[in-house]
Amino acid sequence: MAMTPQQLFRRKPVPEMSQESGTDTGQSELARTIGLFQLSMFGIGATIGTGIFFVLAQAVPVAGPAVIWSFVIAGAVAGLTAICYAELASAVPVSGSSYSYAYATLGELPAIGVAACLLLEYGVSAAAVAVGWSQYLNELFDNLFGFTIPDSLSQAPEQGGVFNLPAVILVVLCTLLLIRGASESATTNAVMVCIKIGVLLLFIVLGLRGWDANNLSDFAPFGISGITSAAGIIFFSYIGLDAVSTAGEEVKNPRRTMPLAILIALVTVTGLYILVTLVAVAAQPSGDFENQEAGLSAILEKVTGASWPATVLAAGAVISIFSVTLIVIYGQTRILFAMARDGMIPELFHRVNPRTHTPVPNTIIVAVLIGLLAGLIPINFLAEMTSIGTLVAFLVVSVGVMVLRRTHPELSRGFKVPGYPVTPILSILGCLWIIKDLRAVTIWVFLIWLAVALAWYFIYGFRHSHLGRHEHVGLIHDDDGPTP
Repeated sequence: MAMTPQQLFRRKPVPEMSQESGTDTGQSELARTIGLFQLSMFGIGATIGTGIFFVLAQAVPVAGPAVIWSFVIAGAVAGLTAICYAELASAVPVSGSSYSYAYATLGELPAIGVAACLLLEYGVSAAAVAVGWSQYLNELFDNLFGFTIPDSLSQAPEQGGVFNLPAVILVVLCTLLLIRGASESATTNAVMVCIKIGVLLLFIVLGLRGWDANNLSDFAPFGISGITSAAGIIFFSYIGLDAVSTAGEEVKNPRRTMPLAILIALVTVTGLYILVTLVAVAAQPSGDFENQEAGLSAILEKVTGASWPATVLAAGAVISIFSVTLIVIYGQTRILFAMARDGMIPELFHRVNPRTHTPVPNTIIVAVLIGLLAGLIPINFLAEMTSIGTLVAFLVVSVGVMVLRRTHPELSRGFKVPGYPVTPILSILGCLWIIKDLRAVTIWVFLIWLAVALAWYFIYGFRHSHLGRHEHVGLIHDDDGPTP
């Protein structure tokens, strides 16, 4: 089949997406078992635990105490985008997140580019979080039992180890839970999220005892560029807002539930991030953050002079980071599920177990790849690669809101972006502002990854696209009526 611009930018009709996923009928290939509270916990669970528990060690050396503003900037940009997500999630409540939104608004080729961003965002993020988990596990073992896992088995090769075994074990445990079922995973996650919120509130209360205004005196040693660079490093912490939108086919009453869950997660996460960061940088000189493992635990130990608060925090981090990894792997599998249903990748990723209603082969493949990344790659590079994937996906969502308003104004929307079109435009500008300060190597690796994804599309996706096959035999209807 010859490729024409019209075919490369063909859009999947929103009514067809809704019919496939059973948005309005309640019938879906995946079981609809997740309610508002559980879905809100998805967003909070996938977000809190990444930035706060370990990324300060990478961000504070770049921005100094002004990393507080880095979190504010990242939160503001994420907030603008979250509002855009809320509208699209209420209008197109399907699995696939911004890949599906791009397919409905921008076309097939841009959707593949967005899918590449999402696969990078989710896969690399899960690996980064798993690496951070091993740091806090060592802290917990040291406090409780007086020993740590040797560096050879808890560090990546670049950091002097051989293989990060705890990170791989975490990925395996999450995979086993996800295979068991989405409802069980959501309930387990909700419990872990409540524990992590309690642990962070404990840190805020005890950390205030170590408040030293002198630690904030040289507030922005690296200027505005340092603040925005740090914002780029920590932006991946807001991936959880996207994770909510991957659950569209397993949520009850998705048009109402999904936008509400996104907004609840945004407010909760941003508030806790800023409070914890403020207490942390006031309790410890910024120079001490560099290469500091299990930083929040170490701060509490210094402030209180006792090991029990640090032990509690390390235990809370071990539990909470487990929930982050769980939800991020979940999101990755649902995006691949949506892509396989569209014919963009092999049907194997769309295969659902009839007993558990989960895509088992898909989940196992994802776990193997993420486990290899977590075992072999250091955390700082993983965090930055996740940020650029997240930013580009967020940017596309903001564009998608404006396109869908123009192409499908008649769609039912449970939520509409306030301040339209200023809000999505500000979201786009904010994403571009953070992207420009990422390291050149990060951008180059991202562009190479994007090129690989587009090559896959031209070799496989275009010819196997279900939309293209229907179009070829005259079964698909576009916005102007039946295609002859």
